[in-house]
Amino acid sequence: MNDGAAGVKLRLGTRNSPLAMAQAREVRARACAAHGWSEDKVELVPVVASGDKVLDRPLAEIGGKALWTKELDQWLGEGRIDASVHSAKDVETIRPDAFAFAACLPRADRRDSLVGADSIEEIAQGAIVGTSAPRRAAQLLNLRPDCRIVSFRGNVATRLAKLEAGEADVTFLAAAGLERLGETGVGTPLPESGWIPAAAQGVIVVECRADDDASRSALAALDHAPTRAELEAERALLACLGGTCHSPVAALARAAGEAISLRAALFSPDGRDRVEDEIRLSTDNRAAIQTLASDLLTRASPAIRAQFAGAPGRAG
Repeated sequence: MNDGAAGVKLRLGTRNSPLAMAQAREVRARACAAHGWSEDKVELVPVVASGDKVLDRPLAEIGGKALWTKELDQWLGEGRIDASVHSAKDVETIRPDAFAFAACLPRADRRDSLVGADSIEEIAQGAIVGTSAPRRAAQLLNLRPDCRIVSFRGNVATRLAKLEAGEADVTFLAAAGLERLGETGVGTPLPESGWIPAAAQGVIVVECRADDDASRSALAALDHAPTRAELEAERALLACLGGTCHSPVAALARAAGEAISLRAALFSPDGRDRVEDEIRLSTDNRAAIQTLASDLLTRASPAIRAQFAGAPGRAG
């Protein structure tokens, strides 16, 4: 935590994309409301992330999720910022011990929105679908093998412009991101019953140095316990599976009191194979999550297991 000459209480690092800045402003508003601070007590520090510099190749080909976090990690480790604001789904499953999630904001809409059609069934036969997310591509091909996938990267405005230019017929965007950008009229949210979102989708996390007690204490006031329970369950499943940014995995946890339901599906990259299950567990039962991961991988086809380091017969 910082008390510099300007009286700044907290320096929040963030990617400089429109969505990331909107998320940082939400964190600032919540921090000021929680502590009675004026807005100028929380400084937003934009940082250009590597993932925002290279847009012509899938993320998995150029370094994975670390491309969203490495610059912020460097600034945080050097003490140039007090905390980093992240979309939780963009944060690697294994994080440096030097950092800690100080706050998880209340989860927003966790669904994917389909842009260009009103439902998966109504996508035109043989349509070109723009996405660079292995989960979205595999899940779509599992339901609609007639479709063709093309790589689609960039922020929300960039992807919508590519769609308008005819580079694809339909695409997917996170409903939470659209909501935070005020674009609620764009796309159709897909029902969770038929389309499982990404682990951690819709969650904003604020990360700080593990030994920075002042910042952790200030940010703790923003933490939403049910969201943290869901996030930890979904991230624990990814860790047990040995999933990477290449792995087509969908996961959704819902917390209710001391219990959580956790639903997950794994896919082969071409969408031909799918394995799915759902369990209920107490919020502190990590053994049940390991059992779920093991059961999914045991039942999975070789094409699915090849995507996960936690699969039997694969090195971790």
